[in-house]
Amino acid sequence: MGLNKKSVDDINVNGKKVLVRCDFNVPLKEGKITDENRLVAALPTIKKLVADGGKIILCSHLGKPKGEPKPELSLAPVAVRLTELLGQEVKFVPSPVVVDDSVKAAVDAMKDGEIVLLENTRYRAEETKNGEAFSKDLASLADVFVNDAFGTAHRAHCSNVGVTQFIDTCAVGYLMQKEIDFLGNAVETPVRPFVAILGGAKVADKLNVISNLLEKCDTLIIGGGMAYTFQKAKGLEVGTSLVDDTKIDYCKEMMEKAEKLGKKLLLPIDTTIAKEFPNPIDGEIEVSSVDADAIPADMMGLDIGPKTAELFADAVKSAKTVVWNGPMGVFENPILAKGTIAVAKALAETDATTIIGGGDSAAAVNQLGFGDKMSHISTGGGASLEFLEGKELPGVAAANDK
Repeated sequence: MGLNKKSVDDINVNGKKVLVRCDFNVPLKEGKITDENRLVAALPTIKKLVADGGKIILCSHLGKPKGEPKPELSLAPVAVRLTELLGQEVKFVPSPVVVDDSVKAAVDAMKDGEIVLLENTRYRAEETKNGEAFSKDLASLADVFVNDAFGTAHRAHCSNVGVTQFIDTCAVGYLMQKEIDFLGNAVETPVRPFVAILGGAKVADKLNVISNLLEKCDTLIIGGGMAYTFQKAKGLEVGTSLVDDTKIDYCKEMMEKAEKLGKKLLLPIDTTIAKEFPNPIDGEIEVSSVDADAIPADMMGLDIGPKTAELFADAVKSAKTVVWNGPMGVFENPILAKGTIAVAKALAETDATTIIGGGDSAAAVNQLGFGDKMSHISTGGGASLEFLEGKELPGVAAANDK
């Protein structure tokens, strides 16, 4: 996997038109942005290109308009908020087809250091199909392309992959660069010992990740809902816990693979159980802890137990690189968040490089207040999972090599 990509530090954009693919897929409520993390994350790349005298044309998707203009998914509010965050005007140039003559005219009139934002790229049906017409429309606006949208790097769309066929200079922004440096290199060339922690509900979501990480890491820790399928594969009683019966053999294979490769595979040694899943999810619930081989037939496991939390935390102490994807239990409930908190705390206290692979683990670490203690929190759920699977990401591959 070629991870040595041209970045914004390797290109000259002075006087040039620069199309920048950002991830402005922010949550909106009644036209107001409720979480602006993704906007803030894009600022360093935008500021760098402005300082270098480029004409900056920003583009992004937002939600799933499915190829037609949906006013409630317009990027207009993003332009307003970016203007405030940057302290300079970000001019919104709307078009139901994203690029038309009025948009081209607005771009032609730009001066060095100015910024415009295009309409939601998914207003065009071709976007998600990587159709050539839309890629050409986008490319016609610019001399240089910069991709800073890691969240969609695992998808080959017009605005992140197709457009690179029609623009000579294609680089990655600071956000993409950081993801490649941390996630890509942690998996390909980790500083050892390398400990990987996988959680979350389903084994099925992580099949390739488990297999790939077993080859790369020294210790693989498995918690969360998917641990019960492994426990059942070992012949243990798991009660009414979440189990994927179609993946029992796969779990057996993975345990054999770990043994054959001489890797440590750690599974929970105790579990926090309750009569049923909490309803509402953050509601009161009565729990107790039992050893992993003593789950009653009518109870379900909903978090790792205290002994397991200690075991997992100990495994992290000697590590030099730790990658974590997926919570240890139903972390949305304070009573069932103890296992996830224990792991987050262990990562916060270690000197190792700590990488959180997007999705629920990123949400958990941020909600629990450990965000600033991690070396890197990935901005992409699906994209980071595919990186951990060892797949080549189309959005990364499309950038020029150094």
